[in-house]
Amino acid sequence: MAIDLDHHDHRILAELQADARLTMAELGRRVHLSQPAVTERVRKLEDGGVIRGYRAVVDAGKLGYAIRAVIRIESMDETLMLRVLETSPEVMTAYDVTGEDSWILEIAVRDVAHLKAVLQRFCQQAPTSTAIILRALREHAPLKPLSQVQTEPLPMTAKRKPRRSEA
Repeated sequence: MAIDLDHHDHRILAELQADARLTMAELGRRVHLSQPAVTERVRKLEDGGVIRGYRAVVDAGKLGYAIRAVIRIESMDETLMLRVLETSPEVMTAYDVTGEDSWILEIAVRDVAHLKAVLQRFCQQAPTSTAIILRALREHAPLKPLSQVQTEPLPMTAKRKPRRSEA
Protein backbone atom coordinates (compact mmCIF):
# COMPACT_ATOMS: atom_id res chain seq x y z
CA MET A 1 0.00 0.00 0.00
CA ALA A 2 1.45 3.34 -1.08
CA ILE A 3 1.97 6.03 1.53
CA ASP A 4 1.20 9.67 0.71
CA LEU A 5 4.46 11.56 0.39
CA ASP A 6 5.04 15.19 -0.51
CA HIS A 7 7.76 16.63 -2.72
CA HIS A 8 10.14 17.02 0.26
CA ASP A 9 9.79 13.33 1.10
CA HIS A 10 10.47 12.38 -2.53
CA ARG A 11 13.56 14.60 -2.62
CA ILE A 12 14.80 13.06 0.64
CA LEU A 13 14.32 9.56 -0.78
CA ALA A 14 16.11 10.49 -4.00
CA GLU A 15 19.09 11.90 -2.10
CA LEU A 16 19.31 8.92 0.27
CA GLN A 17 19.06 6.44 -2.60
CA ALA A 18 21.97 8.23 -4.26
CA ASP A 19 24.04 8.41 -1.05
CA ALA A 20 22.72 6.90 2.18
CA ARG A 21 25.78 8.17 4.08
CA LEU A 22 24.71 11.81 3.96
CA THR A 23 24.59 13.57 7.29
CA MET A 24 21.22 15.00 8.28
CA ALA A 25 22.73 18.48 8.00
CA GLU A 26 23.88 17.86 4.41
CA LEU A 27 20.60 16.17 3.51
CA GLY A 28 18.72 19.16 4.89
CA ARG A 29 20.86 21.54 2.79
CA ARG A 30 20.17 19.50 -0.36
CA VAL A 31 16.39 19.39 0.12
CA HIS A 32 16.11 22.92 1.59
CA LEU A 33 14.89 21.89 5.05
CA SER A 34 16.39 22.40 8.50
CA GLN A 35 18.33 19.54 10.05
CA PRO A 36 15.61 18.87 12.70
CA ALA A 37 12.88 18.89 10.01
CA VAL A 38 14.74 16.49 7.73
CA THR A 39 15.64 14.24 10.67
CA GLU A 40 11.96 14.03 11.64
CA ARG A 41 10.92 13.25 8.06
CA VAL A 42 13.56 10.52 7.72
CA ARG A 43 12.43 9.00 11.04
CA LYS A 44 8.80 8.98 9.81
CA LEU A 45 9.88 7.35 6.52
CA GLU A 46 11.76 4.70 8.51
CA ASP A 47 8.90 4.14 10.99
CA GLY A 48 6.41 3.91 8.12
CA GLY A 49 8.50 1.23 6.42
CA VAL A 50 9.26 3.34 3.34
CA ILE A 51 12.97 3.26 4.21
CA ARG A 52 13.65 -0.37 5.10
CA GLY A 53 17.36 -0.09 5.78
CA TYR A 54 20.77 1.13 4.73
CA ARG A 55 23.52 -1.05 3.33
CA ALA A 56 26.83 -1.04 1.57
CA VAL A 57 26.81 -2.22 -2.04
CA VAL A 58 29.72 -4.64 -2.36
CA ASP A 59 31.58 -5.57 -5.55
CA ALA A 60 31.38 -9.38 -5.57
CA GLY A 61 34.27 -9.62 -8.05
CA LYS A 62 36.64 -7.82 -5.68
CA LEU A 63 35.78 -10.42 -3.02
CA GLY A 64 36.77 -13.25 -5.36
CA TYR A 65 33.32 -14.10 -6.74
CA ALA A 66 34.18 -14.06 -10.45
CA ILE A 67 30.81 -15.39 -11.66
CA ARG A 68 27.31 -14.18 -10.98
CA ALA A 69 24.43 -16.21 -12.31
CA VAL A 70 20.65 -16.49 -12.28
CA ILE A 71 19.08 -19.87 -11.51
CA ARG A 72 15.48 -20.51 -12.48
CA ILE A 73 13.83 -23.37 -10.59
CA GLU A 74 10.65 -24.91 -11.92
CA SER A 75 8.86 -26.30 -8.89
CA MET A 76 10.13 -26.80 -5.38
CA ASP A 77 8.27 -26.86 -2.08
CA GLU A 78 8.87 -23.68 -0.06
CA THR A 79 9.97 -25.57 3.05
CA LEU A 80 12.54 -27.48 1.00
CA MET A 81 13.65 -24.26 -0.72
CA LEU A 82 14.21 -22.58 2.65
CA ARG A 83 16.30 -25.55 3.83
CA VAL A 84 18.47 -25.49 0.70
CA LEU A 85 18.86 -21.70 0.97
CA GLU A 86 20.15 -22.11 4.54
CA THR A 87 23.06 -24.16 3.17
CA SER A 88 23.70 -21.82 0.22
CA PRO A 89 25.46 -18.62 1.26
CA GLU A 90 26.17 -18.02 -2.45
CA VAL A 91 22.52 -17.03 -3.00
CA MET A 92 22.38 -13.24 -2.95
CA THR A 93 18.69 -12.88 -3.79
CA ALA A 94 15.83 -15.37 -3.90
CA TYR A 95 12.44 -14.61 -5.41
CA ASP A 96 9.19 -16.60 -5.24
CA VAL A 97 7.68 -15.86 -8.68
CA THR A 98 4.73 -16.57 -10.94
CA GLY A 99 4.96 -18.18 -14.36
CA GLU A 100 6.74 -21.29 -15.56
CA ASP A 101 9.29 -21.08 -12.75
CA SER A 102 8.57 -21.06 -9.04
CA TRP A 103 11.85 -19.51 -7.90
CA ILE A 104 14.51 -17.22 -9.33
CA LEU A 105 17.84 -16.96 -7.52
CA GLU A 106 20.82 -14.70 -8.07
CA ILE A 107 24.09 -16.25 -6.96
CA ALA A 108 27.78 -15.34 -6.78
CA VAL A 109 30.46 -18.02 -7.07
CA ARG A 110 34.25 -18.20 -7.38
CA ASP A 111 34.50 -20.23 -10.57
CA VAL A 112 32.80 -22.84 -12.76
CA ALA A 113 33.51 -25.67 -10.27
CA HIS A 114 31.87 -23.65 -7.50
CA LEU A 115 28.91 -22.91 -9.82
CA LYS A 116 28.52 -26.64 -10.50
CA ALA A 117 28.51 -27.43 -6.77
CA VAL A 118 25.82 -24.83 -6.07
CA LEU A 119 23.72 -25.99 -9.01
CA GLN A 120 23.84 -29.58 -7.78
CA ARG A 121 22.19 -28.55 -4.51
CA PHE A 122 19.20 -27.26 -6.46
CA CYS A 123 19.22 -29.70 -9.43
CA GLN A 124 18.83 -32.62 -7.04
CA GLN A 125 15.54 -31.12 -5.88
CA ALA A 126 13.91 -29.77 -9.07
CA PRO A 127 14.56 -28.95 -12.74
CA THR A 128 16.64 -25.79 -13.13
CA SER A 129 17.86 -23.42 -15.82
CA THR A 130 20.95 -21.26 -15.36
CA ALA A 131 22.22 -18.10 -17.03
CA ILE A 132 25.60 -16.54 -16.27
CA ILE A 133 25.39 -12.76 -15.90
CA LEU A 134 27.79 -11.17 -18.40
CA ARG A 135 27.23 -7.61 -17.19
CA ALA A 136 24.62 -5.59 -15.37
CA LEU A 137 22.94 -2.85 -17.34
CA ARG A 138 21.08 -1.58 -14.28
CA GLU A 139 21.39 -2.44 -10.61
CA HIS A 140 20.09 -0.72 -7.51
CA ALA A 141 18.27 1.93 -9.56
CA PRO A 142 16.53 4.51 -7.37
CA LEU A 143 12.74 4.45 -7.30
CA LYS A 144 11.00 7.59 -8.47
CA PRO A 145 7.58 8.81 -7.31
CA LEU A 146 4.81 7.14 -9.31
CA SER A 147 3.79 10.54 -10.65
CA GLN A 148 7.16 10.73 -12.46
CA VAL A 149 7.07 7.22 -13.91
CA GLN A 150 6.17 6.88 -17.59
CA THR A 151 3.28 4.44 -17.96
CA GLU A 152 2.76 4.73 -21.70
CA PRO A 153 4.30 2.03 -23.91
CA LEU A 154 7.57 2.88 -25.59
CA PRO A 155 7.45 3.31 -29.39
CA MET A 156 8.19 0.16 -31.35
CA THR A 157 11.50 0.05 -33.18
CA ALA A 158 11.67 -1.12 -36.77
CA LYS A 159 14.28 -3.82 -36.27
CA ARG A 160 16.04 -5.28 -33.25
CA LYS A 161 19.82 -5.02 -33.32
CA PRO A 162 21.51 -8.39 -32.90
CA ARG A 163 23.05 -9.10 -29.52
CA ARG A 164 26.81 -9.29 -29.33
CA SER A 165 26.65 -13.10 -29.14
CA GLU A 166 24.38 -13.23 -32.26
CA ALA A 167 26.63 -11.13 -34.51
